[in-house]
Amino acid sequence: MSNPTYSAPARALHWLMAILILLTIPAGLIMVQEGLERSVQNALFIFHKNVGVALLILVLLRLFWRWRSPPPPKPASLPALQAKAAELSHAGLYVLMIAVPVAGYVRVKAGGFPIESLDALNMPSLVPRSDALAEVAKLVHYGAGLAIMALIALHVGAALFHGIVKRDGIFSRMWPPLGGGGR
Repeated sequence: MSNPTYSAPARALHWLMAILILLTIPAGLIMVQEGLERSVQNALFIFHKNVGVALLILVLLRLFWRWRSPPPPKPASLPALQAKAAELSHAGLYVLMIAVPVAGYVRVKAGGFPIESLDALNMPSLVPRSDALAEVAKLVHYGAGLAIMALIALHVGAALFHGIVKRDGIFSRMWPPLGGGGR
């Protein structure tokens, strides 16, 4: 079954973000482990913080692109409940893709720590130094991180269901824009 695909820029942004998110999650989980060698921990913190900045920029770019170039309509063959679930899970992913890095930024800056990529650009902190604010942001970052992991698992599961079980063309709509497999 043939369905219109997402535009090549939308697919490129999707897969770039997917790769970065799937690298950032384990880095974030590992970097806080006890007994980790300090140089490894520092490298993971630097990676996690700076990729988080990149991801926030990419999600804003992705939202702008989505506004300028709306996604193709969902196939008429998609049951209404699945269409609504897809709509809600995508909205949740977008909210969390903004909330997680924003909470991470607040946690780091309120805690008095650097974000190397922003500091190199001489960007002033947008939040005051506050241990209490840093602790709240840390909890929000952690909770939103767990929520985004759950939604990603749901998203991947649904994609695999459509690609492997149903073979209804929905999976191929977002397939990476490599080679001749799409517009």
